[in-house]
Amino acid sequence: MADATRTYTVQGMTCGHCVSAVSAELTALGGVRAVDVDLPTGAVTVTSAAPLDPAAVAAAIDEAGYTLAAA
Repeated sequence: MADATRTYTVQGMTCGHCVSAVSAELTALGGVRAVDVDLPTGAVTVTSAAPLDPAAVAAAIDEAGYTLAAA
């Protein structure tokens, strides 16, 4: 089965610590294989074994202290 990849927009990230916090919370979700953050645009690309629950992604980003932009 192919990995699922989805890009989210996260608001409020301004530095490397922000990137680390968001990456750590998303990586902790079950099945996440990779997290790539583009700090200037706020784009966060998540590769996972299966599609992730949008509520779980939003909760992880909130836990890191940031906001998931509305799609």
